Amino acid sequence: MRVRLWGTALVLALSGTVSPAAAAPPRPDTPAPLEELFDNTAISEDTDPGDADFDGAGRSLSAQDLRAAGWTPGRLLAIDSARLTWPRSEPGEPDNVRADGQAVRVRGQGGALSLLVAATAPGPGGTVTGTGTVRYRDGSRSTYELSAPDWRTGPLSTKAVALPHLNSPEGQQAGPARLYAVSVPLRPGREVSSVVLPQDPGPAGDLHVFAVGVRDAGRGWTASWAASTGGYPAVGPWTDRTLRLVVHAGAGGPRARIRLANTFAAAPVTIGAASVAVQGQGAQAAGRPVPLTFQGRRSARIPAGAQVFGDPVDFAVPAGANLLVSIHLPGTVTAAPVHQMATQRSYLSAPGSGDRTGDGGGAAFTGTLETWPFLTGVDVRGGPGTVVTLGDSITDGARSTAGANRRWPDVLAERLRAQDTLPRYGVANHGIGANRVVTDRYQGDGVSKETGGVSALHRLDRDVLAQPGVRTVIVFEGVNDLLGRAAAPEVTAGLRAIARRAHERGLRVLAATVAPCEGFVSCTPAVEAQRSAVNTFVRNNVRTGDCGAFDAVLDFDAVVRDPRRPQRIAPTYDSGDHLHPGDAGLRALAESVDLRLLVP
Repeated sequence: MRVRLWGTALVLALSGTVSPAAAAPPRPDTPAPLEELFDNTAISEDTDPGDADFDGAGRSLSAQDLRAAGWTPGRLLAIDSARLTWPRSEPGEPDNVRADGQAVRVRGQGGALSLLVAATAPGPGGTVTGTGTVRYRDGSRSTYELSAPDWRTGPLSTKAVALPHLNSPEGQQAGPARLYAVSVPLRPGREVSSVVLPQDPGPAGDLHVFAVGVRDAGRGWTASWAASTGGYPAVGPWTDRTLRLVVHAGAGGPRARIRLANTFAAAPVTIGAASVAVQGQGAQAAGRPVPLTFQGRRSARIPAGAQVFGDPVDFAVPAGANLLVSIHLPGTVTAAPVHQMATQRSYLSAPGSGDRTGDGGGAAFTGTLETWPFLTGVDVRGGPGTVVTLGDSITDGARSTAGANRRWPDVLAERLRAQDTLPRYGVANHGIGANRVVTDRYQGDGVSKETGGVSALHRLDRDVLAQPGVRTVIVFEGVNDLLGRAAAPEVTAGLRAIARRAHERGLRVLAATVAPCEGFVSCTPAVEAQRSAVNTFVRNNVRTGDCGAFDAVLDFDAVVRDPRRPQRIAPTYDSGDHLHPGDAGLRALAESVDLRLLVP
């Protein structure tokens, strides 16, 4: 049962049905700020759980848990490139709206509309879905479908934040409680004026909206380097130390910014200071490191599940050079979001050594790292935009020469830089070792040794759709699903879903065939049969009119297979494990790409 108060009229809605006699007066069509529409209280202090009733059963989110995660009243949260403001309400005050056709004032132009949501659904694992409308300043409209997973049983792999408890009249209960950041496409080039939320879904439950905003499409920025967060393992502990991370710039540009993320985390992290420099030798900078700021401040505190963008800085990024991004961690860090397979040595200062981000020399950096914690991107100002490579360990550069930048996306970026006929796109490498299309390796929450990431489907929004200036995505995944005994129809359905969602955002989608793996320990004849079926699907699904899933196909299978035994990688290209191409094979993949196919 839902109870709502409209002016002085009390309206009772049973099973989503309102009798004519009890009908509320018509809702004004004039858009209002979201906070003026709040009609539900989701957050309570642990000592006063009765002050909130999120789900109609007296349960609510813990204000203490939210504060511990850094989600404090009025906090600006950057999630998947959208800037969303957490409600300013104090615990016990209305802090969200139950979607029922309300018109919300929203301003902005970008690639997507982002919303912080959760559902309170009566059944286990429920998702509440509804259709709403976006209104643009030019008078046009578009419809969207909004789905919110249940706050208690929805997937952890796509949540924005998870809280360890929930409050109830019977006392505190074990969680986790979940909140989600979801996005829906906008018409490109049009400025949003307001958003009409979906109608009340009735007995399916309630769809709660806490914040809404327009996602920045990254106009004017090109990704020079990027990496995906694959997990949240234990580290260190690191106390008052400086990380000096070595990354390889693809595209160059006159100005730069960095992106740091606290994905999958349970607690906020404090960045004491940061800098960027061109690498000299080892941890030594080629020149004086350039200090970075965050909204004008040297330090930043990143809430759990959120990210932060560095302010643009006058630092010329040389194309094809190695950079040093230094990050001071003044507190104690015991777990961190990481990209595990850096195939690159980075550096770490001694415990208690303090802020060494300004050091030009490398003497303070006595430790080494083989991962990339926190850092997810380096962008350059200008340029034509970004090509994202979404993949697994082959895209990540497994078994390529460490420190030599011979991953196939590196070679692709090199080829783009070397020509002047087509746009010189940046290439954002979003490969994760052991990643799958359909199923999660890492479950999306908690400290874990598993760093194979959530599935490509579950990370698509963060690692592709939210990337700066993204124009095209190359999808090269599937072998790990098949090695894990997934059937071809599961993989092809996942590839089709990725293409559909990317096309909804106006991206060009290229799919690559799955490379051969005979000789690898778990690559059985049954796996080979499924691989063949996936590749047949990919080759036969180039778009023609309204038919087909992909704009073009890259036949990577044909590039690296042995002509005498097509189930195997050719010896010239095999790294030795019969699954991963070596340096020569990775170069062959990149050189086989017709660069004209990347242009929308």
